[in-house]
Formats: sequence, C-alpha cells, structure tokens
Amino acid sequence: QVQLVESGGGSVQPGGSLRLSCAVSGHIIDHVILAWYRQRPGSQREVVAHLKRSGSLFYIDSVNGRFTISGDNSKNTLYLQMNNLKPEDTAVYYCNSWPALLWSWGQGTPVTVSS
Repeated sequence: QVQLVESGGGSVQPGGSLRLSCAVSGHIIDHVILAWYRQRPGSQREVVAHLKRSGSLFYIDSVNGRFTISGDNSKNTLYLQMNNLKPEDTAVYYCNSWPALLWSWGQGTPVTVSS
C-alpha cells in the first residue's frame, strides 16, 4: 500500500521561496503520473502541477514560471520548488497520482504567504 508524506511547508513573506517534498513509500506502477495539489482556504482541492515519467510537465497558469515540479526516483520523492510566492498561494499542499486518485491523501503540508 502506498503512503504519502508531505513536508517542507511553512510561513514566508510574499516573494519568498519554499521547497516541498513528498516521500512516496510502496510500489508505484511505472506509468503513474505524480502530482501536487493544494487546497486553499474556502476552496476545493485543485491540481497545481504534475510530472510524467517521460519528463512531461504541467502547471496551472497561476503558478507557471514560479513553481517547478521534479522527482527523484532513487529516493521515491516528489518535489515542488516554489519561488516568488504570493498570498494566493496560501494553502495546504498534497501529493497524489493524477488524474485518478489512486492513494489515500497524506496529511499535507501547510504553506502560508503573508507579510
């Protein structure tokens, strides 16, 4: 059974940076697409970025050019480098498969962007 553990969140000022990590334990089928999601206050959870094993990347418009998704297969870890953070990036960030949610959600890692 796959377990997801997110970390790296925190409180930063606008313009700051954070690097999120998602440790994935268990067997992952090769073709599974890994993604970062977020749930902003008062909003539904949304996909932020996803990464295919082929290297193909996707970002939603609001983070494109500021966020970078990457993975380390040797460590079974997914990353999200977030630069030039904005208050609207405040959310709890999660990782999971995409588009189908194959695994239970982890606890998420909260990100707060505020001056």
